[in-house]
Amino acid sequence: MKKFFVALSMVAFALVGCDDSLSASAGPNDEPGVESSSSVERGVSSSVIPGNDPESSSERAKSSSSDTQSDAKQSSSSEKDKSSSSVDVQSSSSEKSVNSSSSENEVSSSSEKSGASSSSGETPKSYAEAMVMPSGTYDCSKYRCFTTEYLNQEFLEAGKYGEILDERDGQVYKTVQIGEHIWMAENLNYAYTSVPFNVTYTYRGLVGYDVLSYTSDSTSWCYNDSAEYCTKYGRLYTWATAMDSVGTWSTNGKGCGYDKPCLPTYPVRGICPKGWHLPDTTEWNMLFIAAGGASIAGMMLKSTSVWYGGKGTDAYGFSALPAGERSDNYGSFGRYMDDGDYVNFWSSTEVNDYRACGLSLNYHNEYMVYYMEKNYYGLSVRCVKD
Repeated sequence: MKKFFVALSMVAFALVGCDDSLSASAGPNDEPGVESSSSVERGVSSSVIPGNDPESSSERAKSSSSDTQSDAKQSSSSEKDKSSSSVDVQSSSSEKSVNSSSSENEVSSSSEKSGASSSSGETPKSYAEAMVMPSGTYDCSKYRCFTTEYLNQEFLEAGKYGEILDERDGQVYKTVQIGEHIWMAENLNYAYTSVPFNVTYTYRGLVGYDVLSYTSDSTSWCYNDSAEYCTKYGRLYTWATAMDSVGTWSTNGKGCGYDKPCLPTYPVRGICPKGWHLPDTTEWNMLFIAAGGASIAGMMLKSTSVWYGGKGTDAYGFSALPAGERSDNYGSFGRYMDDGDYVNFWSSTEVNDYRACGLSLNYHNEYMVYYMEKNYYGLSVRCVKD
């Protein structure tokens, strides 16, 4: 059975890998109507990053949100019944953006510096060159900050984190240099809405076919619709939102979204703050290499806390947290899944009209996985410095 899983995974990687040479080969009828919780489902639609043991590519298993946090967490290998479905999504790219904080109300970058002392240690030269401030620059009593408890504490004490201010809403983010790039060390938390977000799709249920329709007043969400998760994990975004498909801040990703083929101009700023952009698969690959190689990058980049079962060393200060995702699993649209188990990040690389490349870390593997995610799912966003 294991060899069967591996074979499926290797075929998927050979046919449709998430890399810079992607071809748009799949259509709406290639969509699985029922999301499977088995390792086979993710094996078919995902691939292990080159350099990994091929047998590990079948392990991208997603547990149902109703599962208990116990030894039963080990994913089932039984394959769920899947069939093709057609989806018609009115992309947010055709709607006018309604943002919670407009650029006209941006917080000035010349605002007051923090009275709190900066972290000890020399600031890396590259921070100054990239206009990233030393950690501790911005006063969290005046700006919005994430808690630092999930970051690499040794990096904090040694002054290895930088800091930026998103002038759109006053959110402060820690940053870290890994290899040639400076990355956000926290997930994006900009509250973005687009009206409306409509999905109508057909999937094969237990008896015949069912048609579901879903409408949301937003294209970004807090996990479980709870603000406390946004202050911990940041927000979850559709791919159209991550790419800024309506062109609010840049036209490089304009028109990109579900059922909206596009040719992005790289780099794509997307929803990222000024001076930052949504990483493509090449930049993600460079991160994996800098973090010790694809086969161990997941372990090296995960936070040491919050993850079910641990297994993160956070050796490079990336501090990835298991934020879960927002999906349509088993015909239940808008379902939040896998908090504590997985984190899935968008890239700016398009697979076809219906999917884009995502990157995934999970609680039980040390590697990172590319996979093709439906564009209307809600995933996390990490930005990289221009």
